[in-house]
Amino acid sequence: MPMGYAIDHDGTVSTLPPAMQIFLLTEGVTIQAALTLAANLGIADLLAEGPQTSDWLAQATSTHPPSLYRVLRLLSSFGVFSEIDPGRFAQTASSDLLRAGTLDSLRSWVQMTGLLVWPQTFAAALHSVKTGQPALKHVVGTEFFEYLATHPREGTVFSAAMGDFGRGVSQAVVQAYDFSNVGTIVDVGGGHGTLLSAILRGNAHLKGILFDLPHVADGARGLMASAGIADRCEIHGGDFFAEVPAGGDVYILSWIIHDWDRGRAVSILKRCRQAMPTTGRLLLVEAVIPPGNEPHAGKIMDFVMLTALGGQERTKEQYEDLLQEAGFRLSAVVQTASPMSVIEGRPS
Repeated sequence: MPMGYAIDHDGTVSTLPPAMQIFLLTEGVTIQAALTLAANLGIADLLAEGPQTSDWLAQATSTHPPSLYRVLRLLSSFGVFSEIDPGRFAQTASSDLLRAGTLDSLRSWVQMTGLLVWPQTFAAALHSVKTGQPALKHVVGTEFFEYLATHPREGTVFSAAMGDFGRGVSQAVVQAYDFSNVGTIVDVGGGHGTLLSAILRGNAHLKGILFDLPHVADGARGLMASAGIADRCEIHGGDFFAEVPAGGDVYILSWIIHDWDRGRAVSILKRCRQAMPTTGRLLLVEAVIPPGNEPHAGKIMDFVMLTALGGQERTKEQYEDLLQEAGFRLSAVVQTASPMSVIEGRPS
């Protein structure tokens, strides 16, 4: 829904006054903080079996009853929970996504957005706007992934969040893209194998190679074994700035290229081009920013890329230009049911 519109309780759409639009935009951090509290406290799990009073929820979470009520009332006003009777709350389709361990859970994603490094970074956003350099490095002294390596709790939360988000995107990619004429797929920067596992499970003829930093790639072994596809998947450790494994028909990179500035993004893509045959394909799973003023996840994430990582979300034209410099031509953009698209490139 376009910014500036709201859904009334009777289902009709109304336009908010400009002052209210600005007010709500400035209070996004307030809503996010309340959402993180609810995720950390496991409120959605406590409501899984049915509605409960805020007093009961407070007792179950060792919190102050009147204070917890105020948090739940705020979130209910945005549809996260529902106050069905005074002081009594029920699950909604949105809060169901905050449950732990479900296939479509976004609990870890919400917890990741509540890490303290984000408000510190965003408070210094002017540094990024003036210099084009990530404010996070300016604030904490290291690049984002180096920061995670030295802050293991935050790193664990981030990895879990990527897993949560990746499960939904993976299913959308499998449903949207035709892998029927592929023999071997190489997942570059594949993490713990969420995407590659989904692709192999959905395509029994396929073989896969998962490639990431050694300590990351090793985490995929358990997932591949539990999914029953370990015999069809090799796991390789290495640095994609140096080289990637040869032998693939398709090289896929999911939410990788947006992390990096143009120079390093082109370097990764060139390594893929060097590893693949002339008949190969490159697939980038990324949020392609559309034209116009409509809200889009890519526009929001682009601000995070600007301030935190020094990377960039891109338009179709920008991806076409990037691929061309790396030795590819853009052959297709396939929209998925998620905010992500599959950008297909072929050797030029």
